Amino acid sequence: MLKKTKLVLALSILPQYLLIKLLSKSPEFIEQYYSNGLYPFLSKIFRYVFGWVPFSFGDIFYALAIIYAIQWFYKNRKRLRKDTKNWFIDIFVVISIIYFAFHVLWGMNYHRLPLHKNLNLKSEYSTEQLIDVTNKLIEKSNSIHLKITDNDTVKIDLPLSKSDILKLAPNGYENLKERFPHLEYHPRSTKKSLFSYPLTYMGFSGYLNPLTNEAQVDGIIPVFKFPTTTSHEMAHQLGYAAENEANFIGFMAATNHDNIYFKYSGYTFGLRFCLNEIYMRDECLFEDLAADVNKGILKNYKETREFWEAHQNPLEPFFKIFYSNFLKANNQNKGMESYSYVVALLVNYIENHPV
Repeated sequence: MLKKTKLVLALSILPQYLLIKLLSKSPEFIEQYYSNGLYPFLSKIFRYVFGWVPFSFGDIFYALAIIYAIQWFYKNRKRLRKDTKNWFIDIFVVISIIYFAFHVLWGMNYHRLPLHKNLNLKSEYSTEQLIDVTNKLIEKSNSIHLKITDNDTVKIDLPLSKSDILKLAPNGYENLKERFPHLEYHPRSTKKSLFSYPLTYMGFSGYLNPLTNEAQVDGIIPVFKFPTTTSHEMAHQLGYAAENEANFIGFMAATNHDNIYFKYSGYTFGLRFCLNEIYMRDECLFEDLAADVNKGILKNYKETREFWEAHQNPLEPFFKIFYSNFLKANNQNKGMESYSYVVALLVNYIENHPV
């Protein structure tokens, strides 16, 4: 009986895969019944269960799972030759269970309606629109920078601990829900990852644990990046799986925060995306616009760039390739490049909602 059950579970990966492919062709259905139906209920349950725990329960679960997997492979290494069929059945039982849990608990959000449709925004924009919005973000970022420093050449060091930022981050969503009720965020479950050093060397600043719905933030990234990274991961918790959408919602949450340092982090975050897009289109134009940015802001950008350069290693590109392929397999055809598509949302949103 046990063998038959294992075989059924192992083979269930095929109908599961076909069902996901079928449902992915109906984003309206997923939006209504999963992303705005089942998922918010499941998400809140997990955040209530694990949110109060002061450390990352999901990280500990992953660590134990990896240790168990290594032990299992070591103990069953001889079975691969003697009992190949059942060895592979055992492997696919685990794969099927993980595949099911991933999609039920979070992964179906990859196939929901694009955010620009929910916000009635266009997905296209011209270079002229991009320049106009970039100038607005430069003006706003410079203004906030000067309010804080009263000196346009000084780099800003946020006078907030990373633990403080994790606690304060939901306030931006609290303000945002007045205009966008579907972005209500409660309860909180944001934590510094126990694997911050491995995450950094893999080239990632955070991730959402889909099995526990904990938002994990790399605890060693520059504090300047902490407000937007935290807000980004919280957007994933609300069911916005696409990276460009989570970046955009993170921008909105940070810029709608009452704390001026969150605003500074948010506006300079959006500005960096727009400047990068302009650089790819016209390097001379980029140089002209970058010259208008306060030198202190550029120093904050440099601080972040040097942090990542200091942690580059030969394995990082392989992790990026793996994650890019993961994104492509989950309805983000541009893979890691989908991060840059936040610009389309920024341009069309700011044109209708002045900063």
